[in-house]
Amino acid sequence: MSTRIDRISEEVMKALAEAMRSVKDPRVQNALVSVVHCEVTNDLRYAKCFISVLGSEAQCAEVMKGLQSAAGWLRREVGHKVQLRYAPELVFELDRSIVHGAHISEMLHELKNDGKLGEGDTE
Repeated sequence: MSTRIDRISEEVMKALAEAMRSVKDPRVQNALVSVVHCEVTNDLRYAKCFISVLGSEAQCAEVMKGLQSAAGWLRREVGHKVQLRYAPELVFELDRSIVHGAHISEMLHELKNDGKLGEGDTE
């Protein structure tokens, strides 16, 4: 990937995170949502946005529906902030890495407290 595409991806991610704070949809507004990463295609037509949601599977599904519903508005807002000729179409994908990492950390903590994991095994 070129440095220009990397820079644009980073700008899209920041602009999207900022714009998501203004979304009026209660499905998005009432949840803890963050933009983990964005990947803009080389032709700048699409931006795959990885979204993390802290909550149940049902909450995740509702947030993704809310984001899909607000995609046009978010695209316009991102386009204004990033100042590209054409704003990329936003494609949202749920990123479970933060939840997965928290689950692994919790399991390691439980093993350590149960005495099944030695002191030096976690580092």
